[in-house]
Amino acid sequence: MKKNLKKLAAISLAGIMAWSLTACGNSKTVSQETKDTAAKAETKEGSSEAGKVLNVHIDVEVASLDPQIATDGTSFEVIADTTDGLYELDADGNPIPALAESVEKSEDGLTLTYHLRDAKWSNGTPVTAKDFVFAWKRAVDPKTASEYAFIVGIAGIKNAEAVAAGEKPLEELGVTAVDDKTLKVELDVPVPYFESLMAFPTFYPVNQEFFEKTGDQYASTPDTLLSNGPYKITSYEPAATTITLEKNKDYWDADKVKLDGMKYQVIKDSQQAILAYQNGDLDVVTLSGEQVEQFQADPEFKNIMAGYLWYLSPNTKVKGLENLNLRKALSLCFDKEAVCTNILKDGSIPAYFAVPTLLAAGPDGKDYRESAGSNYFKTDKAEALKYWEEAKKELGVDSLTYTMIVEDTESAINVAQFLQSEIQTTLPGITITLEQMPKKNRVERMQEGQFEIGLTRWGPDYADPMTYLDMWTTDSPNNYGFWSNKDYDSIIESSKKGELALDPAKRWKALIDAEKIVCDDAVIFPVYQKGNAVMQKANVEGIDFHSIAINRYFKNTVKN
Repeated sequence: MKKNLKKLAAISLAGIMAWSLTACGNSKTVSQETKDTAAKAETKEGSSEAGKVLNVHIDVEVASLDPQIATDGTSFEVIADTTDGLYELDADGNPIPALAESVEKSEDGLTLTYHLRDAKWSNGTPVTAKDFVFAWKRAVDPKTASEYAFIVGIAGIKNAEAVAAGEKPLEELGVTAVDDKTLKVELDVPVPYFESLMAFPTFYPVNQEFFEKTGDQYASTPDTLLSNGPYKITSYEPAATTITLEKNKDYWDADKVKLDGMKYQVIKDSQQAILAYQNGDLDVVTLSGEQVEQFQADPEFKNIMAGYLWYLSPNTKVKGLENLNLRKALSLCFDKEAVCTNILKDGSIPAYFAVPTLLAAGPDGKDYRESAGSNYFKTDKAEALKYWEEAKKELGVDSLTYTMIVEDTESAINVAQFLQSEIQTTLPGITITLEQMPKKNRVERMQEGQFEIGLTRWGPDYADPMTYLDMWTTDSPNNYGFWSNKDYDSIIESSKKGELALDPAKRWKALIDAEKIVCDDAVIFPVYQKGNAVMQKANVEGIDFHSIAINRYFKNTVKN
């Protein structure tokens, strides 16, 4: 897998960013505000310092800076700015040691003993093995109700699933602080992508004493956050439109950090964002729609294929959507090519699959998609109409109306409006109404099952098809549609911890079979795999774009 990731980076097809851009606000006002802020930064400590602050565009607010609670790519990115785990990802997307100075592995691969380097939190306290133990136990503690508790089981950590289900006490989780600098991890089965997972925020450490002192305010303000990473946060509050960070001078690897700080700016309107970039208020911005054609000849333009899969998720608990023929009709009735070429124009590709391309290589060295093929969900409006006619007979209806929930970003709204038109035109009698809301609310609604159809996305947390396929198991918190299939559950469980887990070739074939079940049953309606059109100032170098885990990484970024 490492070799494959290097190959992908070499052809500039790495990166994962969950950004899209929406229409709201007044460009003149925001531009003036950002200019005023930049002017204040210059007068505060001199223009040389202000010149080394990287101004970064995001189009959605950070949902949470709690590493065990966060679920979205934007939050993960900011958390990774401020916190190190055992591993980090290098420029090629390979895991390299961060707080893990060295590791000893048992012959059977089931026991890993990590020796931690000397590092400290921003309040001066040392980072210890106990910080990892506390964080990992907190992630699987049913009282925490972490949406990412499942990933501790994906990592193969002993008893993780039983602890998360409340069947075993926290003390039986396979992680132990041997002493302050020695962390012992016990696994149920060897996991080939374990090190990659250790770069994911759910596995980042948390200082227990500080956490308990801040109580339910933890990670909500700069005063309730600790950093052990490249930067520390100086300005933040929930739903903030700006987040400021400064270099952490006490960081163990501070010599490699060349920026004096960073400033994130939430700008949802694409025209407003590019104006801020042109005015010098932003150093990095993501383009949308017509902007791509306008700027693609610019030397500062970059096009990056990302790992995010955008899809429609039908709630199978809603009347009609439990019907397979209706789901098949909906999955085939819209033109994916038109979404990519006429609306997004950012390098996105049509998704004829449930597991994206350029994710991971199998035992044969081939990309998963090359082995699995891409023969699902091909647009076929005539076939879609036939399925709709069958569905009407089975359901005893002539018409149906559904509400599609969509986040309030420009590209998401544009895509949703196109899908609405395509569905209603191709399948007469089906009416789709759109309901817009902030991303956080959209995610909450889908997690709670309070929706009918949702336009959503998923990005890979680690380099293996399981990062997608595990979503559709019966008990997965990310199985928004409440679909259930015993055969599918059995394949996934065996691929994680059973017989298949011990045979890489058979496991790979089984995962391909599992994806076929999802596609044949139209569990989701894939739309596109995200590409990103980015403008990056010529004087900025060293932004690492990743295809898994963290969207962008700024530790090695330089602003000349």
